[in-house]
Amino acid sequence: MIPVQWQFFPSRQVSLYMARLFVTRTLAVLALLVIVLQTLDLLGQSGDILAHPGNGDAQLWQYVALRAPQIVARFLPFSVLLGTLVMLVALNQNSEIISLKSAGLSAHQILAPLVAAALCVAGISYAFNERIVTRATATLTAWQAVDYGPIPTDSGLKINAWVRDGNNLVSAAFVAGRGKSVQLRKVEIFNRVNNSLTTIIRAPRGRYDASRGEWRLEGARQFDVARGTSRDLGTIWFGRDIRPDQFTLAKVDPDALTFSQLRAAIADLRDAGRPVAELEANLWHKLSGPLSALLMPILGSVAAFGLARSGQLFLRAVMGMALGFAYFVADNFSLAMGNLGAYPPFLAAWAPFFLFLLLGETVLFRTEE
Repeated sequence: MIPVQWQFFPSRQVSLYMARLFVTRTLAVLALLVIVLQTLDLLGQSGDILAHPGNGDAQLWQYVALRAPQIVARFLPFSVLLGTLVMLVALNQNSEIISLKSAGLSAHQILAPLVAAALCVAGISYAFNERIVTRATATLTAWQAVDYGPIPTDSGLKINAWVRDGNNLVSAAFVAGRGKSVQLRKVEIFNRVNNSLTTIIRAPRGRYDASRGEWRLEGARQFDVARGTSRDLGTIWFGRDIRPDQFTLAKVDPDALTFSQLRAAIADLRDAGRPVAELEANLWHKLSGPLSALLMPILGSVAAFGLARSGQLFLRAVMGMALGFAYFVADNFSLAMGNLGAYPPFLAAWAPFFLFLLLGETVLFRTEE
């Protein structure tokens, strides 16, 4: 039989017991955070949702269904941290940690079930982000773009794309399709002369005509800024120098794309000669973000050890919380630096993870091992 000190996990019963406590505390904290934050968010957005004619309770519940996955994805690592602290403080107060250590278990063996459960949480979080959060984000963004009105049913939808045509600016509220089959909705052309706006052309729809190499707008209407008058133009042609991929690649929302979709978009942008450092940082963060759950038991472990009657248990819990929140601050700062191009994309996404992994292990070794 393998000696206890050489086993990575404690006994099966103890491992299941600690993993169950970890998961239930994490889910309880997550449910509480989601309910409170979703309620506050809905109170702030309900006026805008109900302001659109025809919207009612069904649209409010639709907003909740689309917004809740975003809140879950954002605050799951916080929930893992707080759930870990609540669990470890309770085990310490009840002298269960002392009992495990007196049985010959090391600090790493005590934390092993939590790390394994956190790894499962990270995998579920990644799958949840890929399958649910990205779709909810894309739908909610498109819905907000039309002020919570009916959403066009075009596939491959992109919103609020801006393209420069010489001295003029062209915007499309919705862009659907790829290649030469790109279609535009709610098109606006801002014609400028010497950086002064002269006319605005609006059209409900437009498409690319490959035979002519131009864009066709239907039902166009022109507004003269100087005179303040409008007139119908009917069908017009514009943008001989605008390629279809300029609209499809004009705006890429990494939060609304899966890992594979974002990687394909980065490849397209790179082929078109566009900068991709910001998107590459977000691509790697789709992996490092869910894995942050793996750090929380290690960073919060400082609350597990030490005598509860020493009077320092609260201080240890505060230290664990401070370490966890310091990671989130460093992670957001590093990602922002990556978006600005100050950090390489891979470093911006992964540096905080490995830094705080080493920091947590250092604290654990110095205090308990």
